[in-house]
Amino acid sequence: MFEIRIICDPADTDRITDALQAAFKTGRVTVRPSRDGERQRLYLDADHADVWPDPEQAYADAPSIHSELGWIAHTLGTAACYTKLERGFYLRKAAVLDRIALADGADYRDDDTAHVAAKFLVVLDDAHADCDPRAYVRQQYAHWATNDQ
Repeated sequence: MFEIRIICDPADTDRITDALQAAFKTGRVTVRPSRDGERQRLYLDADHADVWPDPEQAYADAPSIHSELGWIAHTLGTAACYTKLERGFYLRKAAVLDRIALADGADYRDDDTAHVAAKFLVVLDDAHADCDPRAYVRQQYAHWATNDQ
């Protein structure tokens, strides 16, 4: 976390505040007059914004759902009983269940299943994501797909 201090023309206050809130996770903005009395001083705490891709962005280059389900079944079928699998398995499983829940014809059971798998990944990662666990899966999958595969 860091503090941002800006001196600006009063007419620019809203525009600057909106731009900062779009670029960072920000706290309350405190506005005070500048020493010259003609401008304003803006003070706010900020942190780097998290990137939460939408499903289309996160899964743009993902293999088909059928292919991913086949990979999951093969991985489970060839693993010894009670084997702890790698994080990538749980990420891909949560992602495909999220994609199924987003598909036409999905119902509350698909949503529940996707949520449970996503929550498992959040716990596995010891992430303190203050968001929907499925959004966390999308973020992690997008990162994995572009960097780790």
